[in-house]
Amino acid sequence: MSERRPAIFLGIDIGGTKVAFRAEDADGQEVRRSSFTWAPEADLDEDVDQLRRHLRELGLDAARVTGVGVALPATLDATGRVTAWPNRPAWVGLCWLDLLAEFFPSAEVCCADDGDLAALAEAGHAACADVLYVGVGTGIGGGLVLGGRAHPGLGTGSCELGHVVIDRSGARCTCGRRGCVQAEASGPAILRGAARLRGRPVSFQELGEGVLNRVPWAVGAVEHGCAALAVAVTGVVELVQPELVIVGGGFAAGVPGFVDVVEAHLACLARPGQRLPELRLAALGGESSLYGAVLAARGLAARDRPRPASRASWR
Repeated sequence: MSERRPAIFLGIDIGGTKVAFRAEDADGQEVRRSSFTWAPEADLDEDVDQLRRHLRELGLDAARVTGVGVALPATLDATGRVTAWPNRPAWVGLCWLDLLAEFFPSAEVCCADDGDLAALAEAGHAACADVLYVGVGTGIGGGLVLGGRAHPGLGTGSCELGHVVIDRSGARCTCGRRGCVQAEASGPAILRGAARLRGRPVSFQELGEGVLNRVPWAVGAVEHGCAALAVAVTGVVELVQPELVIVGGGFAAGVPGFVDVVEAHLACLARPGQRLPELRLAALGGESSLYGAVLAARGLAARDRPRPASRASWR
């Protein structure tokens, strides 16, 4: 009888800008890591071909892959088919379960909202049962953990903080509405605001340097975005009173002092005598959703437990 080979768990974080992979063994040790950036202005077939190519290049033994977790900012139906993704509308109709079955036919696959999985991963790392997670990147992701469980619950909806309306006459969001927090506080929205104030396009690197040097157009754009984000966070705090608010995402992590600016605006919005939650930058940086996807691959996210499988998982 042949000896059974050790299991591998694969996490995939599908973002609007890039895709990241992390594969772990049963002890939480990393066995593969990779990422790629989406080709600009590619259509669905080109996107899928790029994804297939990188899955092949991972070189994982399909027979050992026991679970695959996928974090993505799209709305899925019960069959794993994309029903809405404003930032990549061509993906509507794509079935993730069918796509991954091509590579890992015997694996259990769990697809969930990237913000929800990031919240579970960060809550586990912080050992905190009541957490609001805010991810600032290409869009605005949100995740809510209450009493140690994702809310409203994986498979029953997601915490769409990015589409909370904070200004009915505000900028047009990719979802079609006006005034969503995503239209005011996402990475692209802040860069657009900086470009308007500066009078010409602004790169992410230029924005960071501008903030460090206290250049007015950079500071003003970040202040506006953080103020908008603080309005949305304040609304959630009033409703559910989380113990901890965690700000993650690659954009927030890359802008100097981003969390401090959000915290200052939260303080300005506080009612007299109100206890504000602690605000922190995500401990897992821009990889909160990726680590959450690994939890989903292990089946831990389905149980909504905010704890790591092992400390090795967080390295």
